[in-house]
Amino acid sequence: MPPSVLTINAGSSSIKFALFDAVSSPTLQLNGEIERVGQPGSTIKWKARDDSNSQRRPVEGTNREGSLAPLMQLLKQQIGFDSIHGVGHRIVHGGPDYAEPQAVTPQVISELRRLSPLDPKHLPAEIELIESCMRSLPGVPQVVCFDTAFHHDLPRRARLLPVPLRYETQGIRRYGFHGLSYSFLLGEVARLAGGDAARRRIILAHLGSGASMAAVHEGRSIDTTMAFTPAAGLVMGTRCGDIDPGFLVYVMRSQGANAQTIDDLVNSQSGLLGLSETSGDMRDLMDREKSDPRAHDAIEVFCYQAKKWIGGLSAALGGLDLLVFSGGIGENSPQVRTRICQGLEFLGIRLDDARNEHGADLISLDAAPVAVRVIRTDEELVIARAVCAILKLADAS
Repeated sequence: MPPSVLTINAGSSSIKFALFDAVSSPTLQLNGEIERVGQPGSTIKWKARDDSNSQRRPVEGTNREGSLAPLMQLLKQQIGFDSIHGVGHRIVHGGPDYAEPQAVTPQVISELRRLSPLDPKHLPAEIELIESCMRSLPGVPQVVCFDTAFHHDLPRRARLLPVPLRYETQGIRRYGFHGLSYSFLLGEVARLAGGDAARRRIILAHLGSGASMAAVHEGRSIDTTMAFTPAAGLVMGTRCGDIDPGFLVYVMRSQGANAQTIDDLVNSQSGLLGLSETSGDMRDLMDREKSDPRAHDAIEVFCYQAKKWIGGLSAALGGLDLLVFSGGIGENSPQVRTRICQGLEFLGIRLDDARNEHGADLISLDAAPVAVRVIRTDEELVIARAVCAILKLADAS
């Protein structure tokens, strides 16, 4: 079998995976997802490149390592372990120092453990997956790719949070996230519209259950909506986005809430779910909007806040040349794209309704000063390219 690269992209309750042929340049061979990790009804689903239908099996594991066993069994059946020459992991938080992908060493694992207090929701589980892969695939090199790296060199005025300066020495700063997605999108802009377009004033909007935007100029992130944690910025599926901290103080005082209660409130009970009281999934809310005023309000708040952020990031950029929609909502909901862009004509944003409805790559009018594109993101390909580059397995371009 030709050499292959496995990518692991872990979420809070799922693990996405993909297998790439690494002979010349990374080429997708198989991809899938382990859903409801460690919960009743957990399943693994996958689809090979040439298959039209997905396959699915139940998963019995009660933790991440147990859930990974069916993936290893699948890979052994499909290609055999000998063909896997590297594994790449998406790591949500790289702290203040990691700006590039890293080959996993004991020192890297130790540093990730040290950083875990910055991201207790993700880093411990991600470390567990790395170590589980090392046990399942002994001797196979592992590589970690950081979601924060894209924003590592934010200008100081954007990086600093307006809290006592002493916290900066503890690693408290604006980090920004969705960096692997943004790296892919910026590369696609260069491929589709040319290198000059990729160096202009761009807003990249990754809108999904987790949602953020990044302002990019000369190929560099100059500001982004998420901050110290992924809970900041835009309204999301279950995260509140930016919120008056006085509200959290009120909840703590009036209800005796502890840190875990506040964490759950901010990350799991708010956003679209909190406003609608029914679902954090935009598709559900769109279906119910006409009959449920709570669903209508949730959608309106989501689109209104996104519109405001586009205005603010455009001001940070000194104008706007390109707006890119991506992520599950950004890629698949023409209605949401329309509602976000309505009222932004003063910035030069003017959609072509027919193009937008049909999900064209370019959805703005030809004569509009600002180009608006829809680009399907691919974090796994970014990870695979990084693994190939570090391990010198294939052309990573």
